[in-house]
Amino acid sequence: QVQLVESGGGLVQAGGSLTLSCAAASRGFFRVNAMGWYRQAPGKQRELVATITSGDRTNYADFVKGRFTISRDNAKNTVYLGMNNLEPEDTAVYYCNAAILDRGRVNDYWGQGTQVTVSS
Repeated sequence: QVQLVESGGGLVQAGGSLTLSCAAASRGFFRVNAMGWYRQAPGKQRELVATITSGDRTNYADFVKGRFTISRDNAKNTVYLGMNNLEPEDTAVYYCNAAILDRGRVNDYWGQGTQVTVSS
């Protein structure tokens, strides 16, 4: 089974920057297809932030366009989310998601979540 391990969250002032990382790891064979980031603020539903395909095609939620950048390193099976000009409204738990071919089929995996807190 594949694990997604996230890092990079924390506390930052409004206008600041953070970079999140998410690495896929397994003892067995796997291949990572699309990857993405989602977030969930207290009392709200989980929402899409950005996605990136294995061919580096990206998609962003309107509320992060121009501020966040998703990228990936296929050699490291890692996806990144660069976040600039952060706003208090960006405060949430950020989750990594990946569609991964393992055990003979494509499975949907989630990371454990990393907290991002933006103070005003």
